[in-house]
Amino acid sequence: MSTPILRFAPSPTGLLHIGNARTALINWLFARKNKATFILRLDDTDLMRSKQQYEQAIYEDLKWLGLTYDRIEWQSKRLQEYEKAADALKSSGRLYACYETPEELEFKRRRLLSQGRPPIYDRAALNLTTEEHDRFLKEGRKPHWRFKLMPEAISWKDLIRGDISFEGENLSDPILIREDHSPVYTLSSVVDDIDFGITHVIRGEDHITNTAIQLQLIEALGANSKDFTFGHVQYLLGEQGESLSKRIGSLSLRQLQEEGYEACALASYLVKLGTSEDISPALSLDQLINEFDISHVGRAAPRFSKNMLDRMNARLLRQQSYNHIQARLAEEGLHYIHEEFWNTCHGNIDKLMDLKHIWNVCTQELTPRIEDASYLEKACKSLPLEPWTSETWIIWTQALKEETGRKGRDLFMPLRQALTGEDHGPEMKELLPLIGREKALKRLQGKVA
Repeated sequence: MSTPILRFAPSPTGLLHIGNARTALINWLFARKNKATFILRLDDTDLMRSKQQYEQAIYEDLKWLGLTYDRIEWQSKRLQEYEKAADALKSSGRLYACYETPEELEFKRRRLLSQGRPPIYDRAALNLTTEEHDRFLKEGRKPHWRFKLMPEAISWKDLIRGDISFEGENLSDPILIREDHSPVYTLSSVVDDIDFGITHVIRGEDHITNTAIQLQLIEALGANSKDFTFGHVQYLLGEQGESLSKRIGSLSLRQLQEEGYEACALASYLVKLGTSEDISPALSLDQLINEFDISHVGRAAPRFSKNMLDRMNARLLRQQSYNHIQARLAEEGLHYIHEEFWNTCHGNIDKLMDLKHIWNVCTQELTPRIEDASYLEKACKSLPLEPWTSETWIIWTQALKEETGRKGRDLFMPLRQALTGEDHGPEMKELLPLIGREKALKRLQGKVA
C-alpha cells in the first residue's frame, strides 16, 4: 500500500480562523498518525484578493499551532496545468461554452424556483449553432465553460459521514472556467489532487456537493476516483447554536494568540470538540497524535464556547511541570520566573501572562489598600519572624484570630488587601513567603513597598 498523502488548502485572502484550524488539525493529525505526507497548498488563484501578508500569516499561524508540512505548493504557479486539463475536457466534449449573462442566469434560477423545481442549468448552450456562437462572440460576450455531468449514480463512503450518494442528473453542470479564463476551485483542486497523488481529502461539509461533481471530473481527466478517500467535517457553531460566520473575524488564530491562549489548549479543544472523547487538554501535539481517531469525529455540528476554551487553557497550565513550561516562559519574556514561583502560583492562573501580574505583586512596589488601620497595626506586631514557609500565614492569622476575635472575611480580607492591593488571587499562605517580611511589614503600615 502506498503512503497516504493529505493536503491543507487555505486561501491567502484573510487570516486563518478556528474553522480553518480545526480542518488543518484533523488533516495533520490523520497524516502524522498514519505516517503520511502532509502538503500545504495555497489556493491563491484569486489574484485580486490574495495578499502576501495573509500568506505570511498562514505560515506563522501554522507554526504557532505546531503544524509542520512536508512541502508547499502554490496554485498560482500551476495555471498552465489547469489550462491543459480544460483543453482536454473541451476535446472530449465534457466542457462546453456558455454565454448567458449573470442577469440571464438569475432569471432562469428564479423561474425554476417559482415553479417548485431545483435550479439546475438547462444546458441551453449545448444546442447553440455555430452561427449563434459566432454572434455571441461578435457581441463581445466572453464564454464561461461548464462541465457536462453524466446522468449516473455517484456514491462514496465518507470517512466521517458514512455512505453518501447523488444522482448526476439532479446536479447542475458546474462552471469550471470563468469569462476571464481563470479556473474555478472545482477544477484546479482536482487537477492538483491528481498531480500530487493526494489519497485523502478531508474538508468542510460545504464541499459535499463539490465532491460528487469532482468524482466525475476525476474520471473525465483520466484518473481513478476510487483512489481517493473523502471526509467531510461539520462546521463549528456558536454556544447557542448560531452560525459563527459573522463572528469569525474575532476568532482568528492571530487574535487568540494575542489574547494569550496556549496553542496546545486550542488544538486540544478544536480536535476533541464534536468527538466522543473527553474534552481535556493534551500536554503536547504528540499526545494528540496518539489519541487521535478520525472515527470519533461526530456528524453533528459541534458548538464552540470561548468560556470552555478559557477553562481548557487554565487546565493545561495547571498540569504543566516547570521543566515543560520553561521554554514557553522564555518566549513570553518571563525567564525570571523560577521553579518555586511557578510551583506556588501556576495553579491560580488562566493564562501564562497572569504570572507577570502575580510576580509584580510579590516583588515590585505597590500601593497597599488600607481598610482598617488599627487592625493592621495589631497584625504588624504579631507578624512572625523569618524564615517563612506556607505554614506562616496559618500561624499568623490564628494568632490574630485569638487576639481580635475576628474570623472569616473580616480576618483575612484586610490582610490580603494591604499585602497585595487586591481582593482575589493565589492563596496567601503561598504568596506570603514570596513577598517577604520586609515588604509585608511596610505594606501593612500603609507604605508603598
